[in-house]
Amino acid sequence: MEKKKEDQFRFTAENLKKAKNFIKMYPKGRESSAVMPLLYLVQEQCAWIPESAMHYLAKLLNVPHMRIYEVASFYTMYNLKPVGKYLIQVCRTTPCWLCGSEEILNAIRKKLNINIGETSKDNLFTLKEVECLSACINAPVVQINNDYYENLTPKKISDVITKLSSDE
Repeated sequence: MEKKKEDQFRFTAENLKKAKNFIKMYPKGRESSAVMPLLYLVQEQCAWIPESAMHYLAKLLNVPHMRIYEVASFYTMYNLKPVGKYLIQVCRTTPCWLCGSEEILNAIRKKLNINIGETSKDNLFTLKEVECLSACINAPVVQINNDYYENLTPKKISDVITKLSSDE
């Protein structure tokens, strides 16, 4: 039986070079501290972090696989399953909640017909709730991929999603 592509994870040549540079940044004997930037590099390459990538990183850093998994599963910034082209992350901490993040979340759910942790049928959007996006002064805040959308209203977020959908 042929293995799935994600079961055969390897860094691209360019990313392997970046990975080795990250590892070199840490003192001798502490190279495993590079786990977070390496996980992010995997995610940049794949849009998520497959199990095989965690095994690959464990070998690269010479640590047990569980050490990689512990870090990857602790932080919400790492995606442990495939996500849509646009990852919508709704801040749900107190400042955003007080300023209407619940209404923003409901507008997104209604517009895309998905719930938290789900991906739209067209694989364009994945909805996730996260802890503080560090833009409290402009709450409520949503991060879509690497872009922040601040001072949101249900109409503003609906317009953003419409624009992203039409860019396809």
